[in-house]
Amino acid sequence: MKGLGKIVKVDATTIMFIAAGAYVAVYFMVKIYIDKKAALMENRKKSVYQLFVIPLICSAALLSFAHGANDVANAVGPLAAIVSAAEGGGIASKVGIPIWVMIIGAAGISAGLVLFGPKLIRTVGEKITKLNPLRAFCVALAAAITVIIASFMGLPVSSTHIAVGGVFGVGLYRKFISNRKQRLKLGAIKPSAIAGAAATADEMLMEPGAKKLKKSAKRKLVRRQHIMTIAAAWVITVPAAALLAAALFHALKSVAS
Repeated sequence: MKGLGKIVKVDATTIMFIAAGAYVAVYFMVKIYIDKKAALMENRKKSVYQLFVIPLICSAALLSFAHGANDVANAVGPLAAIVSAAEGGGIASKVGIPIWVMIIGAAGISAGLVLFGPKLIRTVGEKITKLNPLRAFCVALAAAITVIIASFMGLPVSSTHIAVGGVFGVGLYRKFISNRKQRLKLGAIKPSAIAGAAATADEMLMEPGAKKLKKSAKRKLVRRQHIMTIAAAWVITVPAAALLAAALFHALKSVAS
């Protein structure tokens, strides 16, 4: 209603009917596709991951929409206020957003993604925890819902930080489940009798089954060094940006006066 308001006027009722019709059409199209594809697959976990490719694409598209609704709006908002003040000679209570300002926002996020996005994509997608289509779907959907709710409430948030939080949530839950399985398996292993006496805990860990469990328990499901790095970045970047903006404003104000 807001984004397309300058191109076409659509009321809320029409949007709801369009959304409902699109939902029904896409549901049956995807259901037919999934049914045909599932019939040719083996009953394995990897097959389920393959079936999550389409939901993953949809959740990623929804996250992209949410990202534009919040992060791009954060950047475009001050520019729109400046344009309005320059044109009207004062600060208005309600600011309109010209089409060219929205184009600048879209071009800016696209350029940033092309130039500096790949490094961040590798960090979030590979270095924190291992993702598959199912896990990535959960991350993207959770992040999209969170950002959309924040946008609806008018809260400027970071979609990137929220997505990283989703990745950490999946990784830490994997670690929790893995530790729980290890404890259950280790509890089921009976220590062998050595020289007619009960084996100690260290001796029990030398058994082949326990060795394997001990080795698997050391797998880094979540790389904690990245948790500290990203947490430090969250704490440092906000005050750093505030100080830099204040310094730039002071310098420009001194030059102007």
